[in-house]
Amino acid sequence: MKGYVVQKGSRFYAVIYAGVDPMTGRERRRWHPAGTDRDEANELAARLAAQASPTHASAGLTVATFMLRRWLPAKRVNLRPSTWDGYRRLIELHVVPRLGRIPLRRLQASHLELLYSELLSSGRRDGQGGLNDKTVLEVHGIIRKALADARRRGLVSHNAADHAEAPKRRRPQSPLRAWNAQQLQEFLATAQSHRLFPAFWLAANTGMRRSELLGLRWGDVDLESSRLSVNRALVSVAYELHDSPGKTRSSRRSVDLDARTVEVLRAWRDERRLEAGRPMGEEDRVVAHPDGEPIHPDGFSQTFNRLVSRAGVPRLRPYDLRHTHASLMLKERVPIKVVSERLGHATPGFTMATYQHVLPGMQADAARIFASLLSSTGFNPVEGSVERPFGAEKSTTETRSDLDFLSGGGRI
Repeated sequence: MKGYVVQKGSRFYAVIYAGVDPMTGRERRRWHPAGTDRDEANELAARLAAQASPTHASAGLTVATFMLRRWLPAKRVNLRPSTWDGYRRLIELHVVPRLGRIPLRRLQASHLELLYSELLSSGRRDGQGGLNDKTVLEVHGIIRKALADARRRGLVSHNAADHAEAPKRRRPQSPLRAWNAQQLQEFLATAQSHRLFPAFWLAANTGMRRSELLGLRWGDVDLESSRLSVNRALVSVAYELHDSPGKTRSSRRSVDLDARTVEVLRAWRDERRLEAGRPMGEEDRVVAHPDGEPIHPDGFSQTFNRLVSRAGVPRLRPYDLRHTHASLMLKERVPIKVVSERLGHATPGFTMATYQHVLPGMQADAARIFASLLSSTGFNPVEGSVERPFGAEKSTTETRSDLDFLSGGGRI
């Protein structure tokens, strides 16, 4: 990079020549205020030019090479396996094909904005349209993190993602899918004869995620206290199974159990003991194959789907048992803070926003309850009269004073 000094009035500016914009073909220069002393301005220009000049480590380094061969391998140590694999897939599918050949130091906000626009309009692999805004925001977040690391290492002079306009996230218009109480009972009645019935029962009665359910171990279950602890998950990364910490800090939680669920788990533990030929240890999985091996999440979902078809109830995903649990509790007026704690949400506000489709009915109940409070006072809004103490009527003076106040003649 080249640097020089320009004087405007009594002040000097260090100007750094940044080459030609590959999108517009125009030369780019960055101006930096340098005070009123020319010598200091020259020193600043030389220093900034040296910092902006390509180093041996970054010369010829492309976006693809940096993200796939340097940044992503280094992140594997700090990320959960499922998160790391999600980063890899998004980079390989959406970033590298469009930005991979651009030199890392030449990457600009305009490149990223064009990428986001293309992904929103035609980013799907099957060619059937664009990606949703949530996925594009995830791509933006990954690029921003990668460029922040590149800047800390001195590979780029600025983070282009900080200046790129990312798409706004819009909430889905369609409500979450869930069964009513009758449909849930029909499914559970159908599943009762299946070996994995205790798993479906536990999911329906606790709102646990599929990964949390499959990651649960007997050491996490306290049947004497009717409580279990959720602090791990079983996830599939490239079809390989990995134990992972909870999704978030709030997702690691305690969940109270009802008496029937405790009975189901006691019977299931006895059955597992007979299958294994030994008592269940703390590290044994609650939901597992007869030989104790973990059940793959995909296999669990396939079993669930077959039972749903057999029960003849609306088709849902295993995850929708979680939505069913929350929706039924909210409809029965369980406090939203309690529901939020059972689900492991970060805040009750997130729970309220997620299950807002349940709230209209609850608001109607609230309106009726408040109306009943007013009706108990004898107030009749239709007739406009109130039963006055001792049967007294308003005097003419009182009525005139009221009319004067309503017409603006009253004083406070």
